[in-house]
Amino acid sequence: MCIPHFRPTHSSWRHRLLAARVCIRRPMPVTLPVTAPLSISGRSMIMPRDLPPRRWAETRESIRECNAAAGDPANPDMVSFLGWEWSQVNTDPRKHYGHKNVIFLDTQEGRVPTRAIAAPRERLAQAPMGRVTQVMMSLMDFENRDFYLGIQQYYDEIGETPICDPETDSRALPADCLEVAAEPRQLFAKLDQWGFDSIVIPHGNSWGMNTPASTRFDKQLNSQQHDPQRQILFEIYSGHGNAEEYRKWRAAVKGADGGLVCPAPFDDYMPCCHRAGQIIRQRCEAAGESKAECQRREFEARQNFVDAGNSGHLTVPGQQVVDWLNCGTCPDCFNEPMDHRPAATAQYALAITGFESGQGPLNFRFGFIGSSDNHRSQPGTGYKEEKRKFMTESFGADNPRLARRIGDQRDAQPFSLPLDTAKNVGLQNARNMGRQNSFWLTGGLVATHSSGRDRHAIWDSLKRREVYATSGDRILLWFDLLQEGQRHPMGSQVSVHATPRFRVSAMGAFRQQPGCPDYARRGMGAERVASLCGGECYHPGDERLRMDRIEIVRIRPQQVADEAVDQLIEDPWKTFPCDPDTLECVVEFDDEGFLEEQREVIYYARAVQETTEMINADNLRCEYDAAGVCIAVNPCYGDFRTPADDDCLAPAQQRAWSSPIFVAPVEGAP
Repeated sequence: MCIPHFRPTHSSWRHRLLAARVCIRRPMPVTLPVTAPLSISGRSMIMPRDLPPRRWAETRESIRECNAAAGDPANPDMVSFLGWEWSQVNTDPRKHYGHKNVIFLDTQEGRVPTRAIAAPRERLAQAPMGRVTQVMMSLMDFENRDFYLGIQQYYDEIGETPICDPETDSRALPADCLEVAAEPRQLFAKLDQWGFDSIVIPHGNSWGMNTPASTRFDKQLNSQQHDPQRQILFEIYSGHGNAEEYRKWRAAVKGADGGLVCPAPFDDYMPCCHRAGQIIRQRCEAAGESKAECQRREFEARQNFVDAGNSGHLTVPGQQVVDWLNCGTCPDCFNEPMDHRPAATAQYALAITGFESGQGPLNFRFGFIGSSDNHRSQPGTGYKEEKRKFMTESFGADNPRLARRIGDQRDAQPFSLPLDTAKNVGLQNARNMGRQNSFWLTGGLVATHSSGRDRHAIWDSLKRREVYATSGDRILLWFDLLQEGQRHPMGSQVSVHATPRFRVSAMGAFRQQPGCPDYARRGMGAERVASLCGGECYHPGDERLRMDRIEIVRIRPQQVADEAVDQLIEDPWKTFPCDPDTLECVVEFDDEGFLEEQREVIYYARAVQETTEMINADNLRCEYDAAGVCIAVNPCYGDFRTPADDDCLAPAQQRAWSSPIFVAPVEGAP
């Protein structure tokens, strides 16, 4: 977590704000062979995953060095928190729990775990590409050779580390084994054994490249798989996309026999399994096959895609990124991830309730954060929307000599093939990385309302959920419940006996100036500045962007298990335009129907800034026909097919999301 400290000067703002860039990042081994810190600072927060003992020891030491160099602990330049990513992925949606970041208050020996805790993965010790491919790529893309050659070193070290005994208490295990927790309940149990103050943050939640199509948060909302004391924050936005918005459609649904099948298109959403059928049918008809045969192959292609899960694209021989058009996208979502999974979003998580036999109802109580979440040692990159190939995860060689190795090299066939896992075991093959390049974003930030700049003050604001997320710009935001002369800030849980009244206050980010401030160049030199940020620093001018509107989202958590979630999420419930001639946008409102409903209601504010340009805001850059159907795409490739100086910009409205306020009626209130 990276928190650049600044103080709001507007007289109506009552509290100091520490705005934070969260850059949850998992470094590749060569670019970060030693240092893998998670820090709240103006510079970096890196979240390593699957850390062997040596790397975890180096991480602990590097964090301590960062804090030692940060100045007075009561008023430091940077506060660095130690942590790791528990990165769990399973192709079976019933066993997929996703990625969670674990951070700790303390850093000193004896106050942090001896080992990082990993999640088991079938491909944990496999590099994304083979050794021969690594050598070839390093020769053809010589400037980036260290990246290719270093991958195997990282995976070899993981594979050579023995797995710890899962039945032994974490505190009694040897230091030189790799500790593994298969499910959240085991992760929480191990953290309980250590007993150190920690926070667990689900992240990358609705990112479909790693998340199976029918994944839902429901299986995590029970007393075994959820720890309400630790799992208190939710990453709503990152360089992987926006995990806020719920939709009714799904990429795969249960069939009559209980297995998954391909659903029909829904409104403007086309499942990619349906598009797979279209591709095969078009090829089949072009090959002169009968209508009945082409229809049979179309249905077969849909099912093959669904059966292949996240590798469904490999069931269409010779497929290329442009063949898929805009399938799997949410055209009316803001900067959604590739293959958005609605039942893994923040709105869905807040709307569901866990009903366990013999237990009371259980709900998630998440505050919202944003992150950069890249792997390039350039945290907090959302401050400027430029230098796409430097500030995002966009990746690919700029050398056209690699053209014969790019894309699906199989011949395009008029039929689909079931996924042959024996031939497609590489991580790079299993994911549609070429298409993903059109969805990489610069990433978000987290802001904390804190009483000070020191470690404990920042930690306390995280623990009480008095935090908010932004899509990258340093938008300022307050959201309060006003009740009987008291102010309850975002993140609060409140019981009321009168109509709740709320206030939102927001101010836009400073417009950025090109280049870097003089002090940055003087302090670090041009070469270091170019290495850290491509010569484009956070460089605010004196003018602020204007706020366009304030939107309020209202969610009523389920009271019974069969309540339809889409009926419980009101997005937006209220919208308030901001005065373009006023710098600060302030609105107040009541929920007149609250007492009548006699149920808990969750509210959060979404502050939307004026339109600017953002990298990949139009992801695949569709060309639409007169009926509004996408008929062609112009992907934003990570390689030479899109010029390196093309930032793939499109108009969008940066925004900030407050943490929710959870409001319940006092029992018996009129």
